Amino acid sequence: MYTIQTNVSGTRNINISDENLQTIDKYALFDQLIDSNGIVDESVLEKLRLNIRSLIVGVEGNCKDLLDLCIDVIYHDNMKALGLKNLVVLYTDWKAKLRTQPAEEMEKEA
Repeated sequence: MYTIQTNVSGTRNINISDENLQTIDKYALFDQLIDSNGIVDESVLEKLRLNIRSLIVGVEGNCKDLLDLCIDVIYHDNMKALGLKNLVVLYTDWKAKLRTQPAEEMEKEA
């Protein structure tokens, strides 16, 4: 379980699970989300919300993981632009750790 800060003063946080991060990865939710200027603002958060709504409507079958992500994170009362920025940073770090883990495991076996 991870915690991200969602406001500048640090009084609001959201807990992020590995399952939430796996869902972001599974549906590639952050691919092409942020413009070339790199600024994460409320319009980027709204774009993500609209993308997820489209996925939920378009997915045939079970999309419980997307719904859980929406309830736990994306539509959380505390989620603002800073929270999304910190979520993107957390996801990037999490993804980098996943890439290095298999290499570390292979080194231990040798």
